[in-house]
Amino acid sequence: MYSIPYLPELSSSCMQEEDNLFDTLPAQPVACNNWEKEFPYAPQVSFRIAHNNEAVFIRFDVRENYTMAKVTEDNGEVWTDSCVEFFLALDDTGYYNFEFSCIGKALAGFRKERHNATHGTPEVMHTIKRHSSLGNKNFDERTGDNCWSLTVAIPATALFKHKIRQFGGLKATANVYKCGDHLSKPHFLSWQPIDTPAPNFHVPAFFTEVEFQK
Repeated sequence: MYSIPYLPELSSSCMQEEDNLFDTLPAQPVACNNWEKEFPYAPQVSFRIAHNNEAVFIRFDVRENYTMAKVTEDNGEVWTDSCVEFFLALDDTGYYNFEFSCIGKALAGFRKERHNATHGTPEVMHTIKRHSSLGNKNFDERTGDNCWSLTVAIPATALFKHKIRQFGGLKATANVYKCGDHLSKPHFLSWQPIDTPAPNFHVPAFFTEVEFQK
């Protein structure tokens, strides 16, 4: 079971100022290339995660050769851009998928399986805070030695199918991903390994147990 640290000093009101706090946390590699034969390219990706009871904070750090940010709206096809993702299941009723493009466009859904999702309302999406080192302007694919980071804060209220008041003491299952379906070199990486014939992140059987520290 992975223990998610409790850092009460984290605040979503100053996302760009949290790097010093995140630097004290262990970096978790997103390095499982489960479908390497078909998709051999693998960027360098890691994440750091903590919570302050009211929200989960994640900083993703990426180094890749192909970076794109074309999606213009929340709940759009962010997985086609340079994308990082956090999936979380609180019980067996379904799971939440939070997906972010490199400039912070977000998708939030709750689903039992890959299809038939209920997406977060505009009000819910507004509560999910994001700060990208690339800014928030769209751009076509950039090639080269591209390094970027994205910090997100997902409040308990964004788990809109549950009534979670605070994260401390909560046990769940989760996985973290990096993808880019429409990049010149598509890739599909995960934190925890996935054993499916083709790329598919929507498999809760391959989530790992996590616990939010009190």
